[in-house]
Amino acid sequence: MTQYLSFQLAGEEFAFGILRVKEILEYDTITRVPNAPPSVRGVINLRGAVVPVLDLATLFGLPATMVTTRSCVIIVEVRVDDQELVMGILADAVNQVIELAPETIEPPPAFGSRVRVEYLVGMGKVDARKFVLILDIDRLLGDISPAATAAATAAPPVEATAVAAAAKEAA
Repeated sequence: MTQYLSFQLAGEEFAFGILRVKEILEYDTITRVPNAPPSVRGVINLRGAVVPVLDLATLFGLPATMVTTRSCVIIVEVRVDDQELVMGILADAVNQVIELAPETIEPPPAFGSRVRVEYLVGMGKVDARKFVLILDIDRLLGDISPAATAAATAAPPVEATAVAAAAKEAA
């Protein structure tokens, strides 16, 4: 059996391998980055590191994720071009860790999902009537990582931002 983290996004349940998840953060301030694509919500300060936060809803052609009290950022580590990248994914809510046996994962349908088939590992059968869309997080984030990386590097360094804020406050 393989474990997956399931989460809500635009009324649908998605999941990806739990081994990709570093941590789950309560939604907090996200700094917008000018000229970033709509799927890049902005960046956060994660213990001094600039981490891009992506809104998968806009990537899937849905309205931008509305922030609620249950909103969170799932910090994931993805492998892109033989490089490990840390990114955040904005989710409506995290559900649970689920275990799925390989025989309970069906191939993705050619139609009927807002998510492009190449971004899906398959459809996991959670129970007799419910499926969860299992994302290929490396492929999905690998396709948009150049934009996310550009957004992260365009953000001012955390130290510079803190110094500027302190100088403004002192003035």
